[in-house]
Amino acid sequence: MPFPDLPNGHALFVLLLTVFALYLFRRDDIPLETSCVVVLLVLTMGFTFAPFHNFNGHLEPMQFFSGFGHEALVAVCALMVAGQGLVRTGALEPIGRFLARIWKTAPLFSLLLTLLIAGVLSAFVNNTPIVVLLLPILMSVAVRSNRSPSGLLLPMGFATIVGGMATTIGTSTNLLVVSVAADLGLERFGMFDFMLPAAMAGAIAIIYLWLVAPKITPERQALMKNTSPRIFTAQLHINEDSFADGKPLAEVIGKTDGMMKVTRIHRGSDATIMPMPDAIIRAGDKLRVTDSPERLKEYEQVLGARLYKSGQEVNDDHPLTAENQQLSELVVTPGSPLAGRSLKDVSFMNQYGLVAIALHRADRVVDMHNKGLGKVTLHVGDVLLVQGGQSEIAEFKKRGDILVLDATTDLPRSHRAPRALFIMGLVILLAAVGLLPIAVSALGGALLMILTHCITWRDAMNALSAPVVLIVAASLALGIGMTETGAAEYLAQAFVSVLHGAPPAVLLSGLMLLLAILTNVVSNNAAAVIGTPIAVSVATQLNLPPEPFVIAVLFGANMSFATPMAYKTNLLVMNAGGYKFSDFVKVGVPLVVLMWISLSIILPILYDF
Repeated sequence: MPFPDLPNGHALFVLLLTVFALYLFRRDDIPLETSCVVVLLVLTMGFTFAPFHNFNGHLEPMQFFSGFGHEALVAVCALMVAGQGLVRTGALEPIGRFLARIWKTAPLFSLLLTLLIAGVLSAFVNNTPIVVLLLPILMSVAVRSNRSPSGLLLPMGFATIVGGMATTIGTSTNLLVVSVAADLGLERFGMFDFMLPAAMAGAIAIIYLWLVAPKITPERQALMKNTSPRIFTAQLHINEDSFADGKPLAEVIGKTDGMMKVTRIHRGSDATIMPMPDAIIRAGDKLRVTDSPERLKEYEQVLGARLYKSGQEVNDDHPLTAENQQLSELVVTPGSPLAGRSLKDVSFMNQYGLVAIALHRADRVVDMHNKGLGKVTLHVGDVLLVQGGQSEIAEFKKRGDILVLDATTDLPRSHRAPRALFIMGLVILLAAVGLLPIAVSALGGALLMILTHCITWRDAMNALSAPVVLIVAASLALGIGMTETGAAEYLAQAFVSVLHGAPPAVLLSGLMLLLAILTNVVSNNAAAVIGTPIAVSVATQLNLPPEPFVIAVLFGANMSFATPMAYKTNLLVMNAGGYKFSDFVKVGVPLVVLMWISLSIILPILYDF
């Protein structure tokens, strides 16, 4: 088959702009948002000054902005917001605690289970919160077992990408491919239509990540090693409805997976009990513990205890159970009203509307004796851990008389975790059975998350990613340009010409390999949108069903394993584990080849090629 002649001028312009866009998208020194806006402007201005007419009529330049209202972008944004509900309510934290517990007894099995859980969750939830959830767990495992985290973090990150291939909502790439294919006239893919080949190839990938990847990953010094959080001293107040009431200390510590370190048990006004394993804990006791802020709040939740006296919980002036609760760290500086005084002396809670729950003093554990945090004389350099509403902490910062560190964190609304899980399950179910398009069900789920107070509008806005929005819109614009001008058809003809005479299975495999290479150099979303119309054109020219070729593009565009810039979670893992670029090449390239060969065998068998 002869190589096709050059396309028309407009198609050539779109092809050259696509190459330029792919170059811009991979530049680290140019913000991705800037590159996307440049591409959109060049497209619209080019077709404004040089109008294009085809058999469909005049191509309006404003069509290139249609991506901002495309159902794929609506679905991507809505799923990001709905996923934020799982993060803000801490709905995934029990999974993290479960994994942390079993790592102690069976490390090899635990790694496999971690990879499987990461993969399954990623089929339905955005990869980023899953990686953020698992990173500290695996880092902690590495520290406790005196091993490098290098062999744990990279396999986990790759497992989330593998799992994301399985459903239409697993990644934004999948949503784009499915939506663009529907725009081109194909029957819309169901949520689980390509789960079987994804699961078969994914099983092989998980085995590789479990048994091979940890052994070939070079040992690196984790960049996070010296960034451990400050250790605070606090008192856990045991209430009558607490799990700890009436139980021996050993059982109470076991409830926290053995993580909690109790240094003293205070009972009554002056009694101190040594923290022996068989010591029975009673309501009214105060357990003195030392740990990071996150762990202290976890102990409070797991045991049903309080890091402050029950009388401090709620009143009109200091609503500690109000919405938007935050933790913040305050430094006692020279000249501060707290220096040399106690919290009780300055009526801290009444004056500032915050409650102090723990204290950090450099290089030493604070001895509270039996007087409680409120009566401890504060020194310059002490760091107080305080809890309060978002507005109270913001107002405290404005006062300027006490230094507030940039360590303010929102507390999860854990009591709303069940409803967040229910809403996300409803979103998936309605889309899976075909009652609603994913864009509609996800948007409804995002609204329900807000209406049920799982998240606020501020959380929703923070969940949206400007780079993701713009790269989707710019990629869709390039896809429109390639389809309408005939550029996609030209590339398809060139592809078929190069592989002329090859069996359909080879063409499908070659297309998937081309996308796998492209996605590791540029944005996976851009690769997916550019590759989908080419796949349809190739299938049309060969008089073959287009679905397997579209799925080949989807899988190829998701093989973002070979470079750290190929996927955003790769960058998270790279930073946490101290990996180098070459580490991704060494571990990721074999995984790309393994997935490509597996799917090159599986897809032709499933589609009778």
